[in-house]
Amino acid sequence: MASSPPPPVAIPATRSPWYTNLFVQLLIGIVGGITLGWLWPTVGSELKPIGDTFVKLIKMLIAPLIFTVVVTGIAKVGDVKAVGRIGVKALIYFTAVTGFALLFGLVMGNIVKPGAGFDIDPATLADGTEQITEKTGGGELPGAVEFLTGIVPSSVVGAFADNLLLQVLFFAVLFGIALAKFGEHGPPLVLEFVDHLSHIIFIIIGWIMRLAPIGAFGAMAFIIGQYGISTLGSFAKLIACCYLAGALFVLVLALIAKFAAGLNIFTFIRYTKEEFGLALGTASSEAVLPRIMAKLVGAGNSQATTGLVVPTGYSFNLDGAAIYLSISTLFLAQATGHDLSLGDQLGALFILLLTSKGMAGVPGSSFLALSATATALGIFPTAAVAVLLGADRIMDSMRVFVNLLGNCVATFVVSNWEGQLDRQQMLDALDGKLTPGSADPFEPPPVVAQYESRQ
Repeated sequence: MASSPPPPVAIPATRSPWYTNLFVQLLIGIVGGITLGWLWPTVGSELKPIGDTFVKLIKMLIAPLIFTVVVTGIAKVGDVKAVGRIGVKALIYFTAVTGFALLFGLVMGNIVKPGAGFDIDPATLADGTEQITEKTGGGELPGAVEFLTGIVPSSVVGAFADNLLLQVLFFAVLFGIALAKFGEHGPPLVLEFVDHLSHIIFIIIGWIMRLAPIGAFGAMAFIIGQYGISTLGSFAKLIACCYLAGALFVLVLALIAKFAAGLNIFTFIRYTKEEFGLALGTASSEAVLPRIMAKLVGAGNSQATTGLVVPTGYSFNLDGAAIYLSISTLFLAQATGHDLSLGDQLGALFILLLTSKGMAGVPGSSFLALSATATALGIFPTAAVAVLLGADRIMDSMRVFVNLLGNCVATFVVSNWEGQLDRQQMLDALDGKLTPGSADPFEPPPVVAQYESRQ
């Protein structure tokens, strides 16, 4: 009599060595950069090209990535009306949340009073205007009409060449809608080509991400070496106020995410720890835009919603920047000996609500927004804005983190409003049940399977 076969033996999954983990490597790069910039500031300040080059490598792929993701998302969904609903709901959400972020910053500024006791000497403001001009390249923020008309590209090629994300998004939406209409007569080869192109772009991004720890190392070494640890002492109260406000606002976002989308924001941060670590290390949310979009789709958001909300949010939903602007306005007023009335503060809030929408991609945009506010209020001299030059980069981490998290929450909220959020997939992804399926930790999430599972 033949013996029965032995029961199968479970073979434990092999874990990759800890040093191959991207998050660990990013932490090593960030700590190494801070240490180098602190101990050898001259050397650290010379490493700016390393961080800049890494960010440029990512940015060169952002425009084609947004185009391919938005086009395939809209064309596969095929519901043209849904595109309009997503856009309108996203803009309503952006306006409400950034307005609240500005108000939140004003409340924090009134409680902490970061400028009290700073006592800026008017004599030191003599060359302030020149410093601001040098920092911003003599540019200015676009007006409301100019900003809106600027969304329409004068040349499609120019929009891609200049990396103008809103213009690329505008063209992608039109192209995707046209492709969806054309697809009613059968699946076009163009859609298949664009879909495959998005996968190729993600493969290239996976290669570039191998350099992420080096990019974070160079960026942090430059920031600490150029601006110095001493800045923390000079502007300690302002920096502490901004970071405290940012941390408390994360709790506000957590409540929004929980009640509007059923999302545990802290589990989501753990799910995206590599992306947030890279954003903090490079002080750039653009550096993680491709990967964060893939992670959002992997967490149950539709490709169409992700492709529309995230790029738009980079211009319309800068929650961290809004907090910083309102606190800095009060700081400058307090430091120059002016006590803003409630009416002045509400006026500043309205001005900042308008100017903050055109900040993305404009060099020195925070200084331009503050200068416009100072000019409109006429209470403290515009040149006083130059006082913030030394502390501005130190607060990049707060702005980048809150900006990025705010856009992620917005994606979940709008997806849920549209009924395009797969809650089971969201829970599985955040619980770690959906794995990349690749031994290479630098590869992005499996976009092919995830995108197709959303259709």
